[in-house]
Amino acid sequence: MAESVITLIAAPGVSPALEGALDAAKRALDRRGARVGKHEWLAQNIACDVEFGGLLAGQADGVCRAAITQELGSVPIDLIAQPGEGRKKSLLVADMEATIIANEMLDELAQLRGLRAQISTITARAMNGEIDFATALRERVALLKGLPESALVEAASRIRVTAGAKSLIATMRAHGAYSALVSGGFRVFADQIRDELGFDRAFANELLIEGRKLSGTVREPILAGEAKLSALKALAAERGVPLADSLAVGDGANDLPMLEAAGLGIAYHAKPAVAAQARFRIDHTDLTSLLYVQGYRQQEIVAR
Repeated sequence: MAESVITLIAAPGVSPALEGALDAAKRALDRRGARVGKHEWLAQNIACDVEFGGLLAGQADGVCRAAITQELGSVPIDLIAQPGEGRKKSLLVADMEATIIANEMLDELAQLRGLRAQISTITARAMNGEIDFATALRERVALLKGLPESALVEAASRIRVTAGAKSLIATMRAHGAYSALVSGGFRVFADQIRDELGFDRAFANELLIEGRKLSGTVREPILAGEAKLSALKALAAERGVPLADSLAVGDGANDLPMLEAAGLGIAYHAKPAVAAQARFRIDHTDLTSLLYVQGYRQQEIVAR
């Protein structure tokens, strides 16, 4: 087993640059005194592992990113360096909105009332950590008071599942992993995605309905950042899984506590403030990358 491994993943259309990035990463590791071992293609010209030792994974990440940028410019290649042991995780906890699905569902509901610009501005500030998540959620939901319950069905019809999400869940499930959605969004949408993608559990907030219309309130307590962290810990304890054997993924400031606690916490196409704080991040590629960084090979991925 390699002491450490760095995984490089290319976005579609830039596969030829991956060979150059691989060489740049190896040279950068060698210059820093690391023992550079073999490289192995997980998916030819898409994802590759490089084994190394003698350098902390966190240092290797920064060194390789800088070298690739210096030699190739700004290329859409993601990389994650981590210990070689225990890469495949048995527990996945995922944020839903702008992670497993491309939408922010409050914004979709807001569009039905003609308030998308106003509400999406609040959403962006909350996800970037500029304002308290729970306060922002109450403020946005209050603006939707009186929207007919049927609007939930219409908004749900607009859901776009993120590329790679179905294969991520199906592949980890096929290898015995347990998966849960933990969303600061709403149960009505989280339950739909749970069933469609095959998550084992879903945790989310509940929109309150009065007389077949949105009441403009959410059932308390609101599931926010600390609640996501608590859910991760509770699921790990329930399953008898050490946190080191967990994978968490999300994009917003309310995801940071669980990303920091998980054995592998990945900020996925995250807001700038979140990407800056996260230990691991995927900026360019889709959710299939979460399989490659665990060491799955292309032939092991369940296509969906």
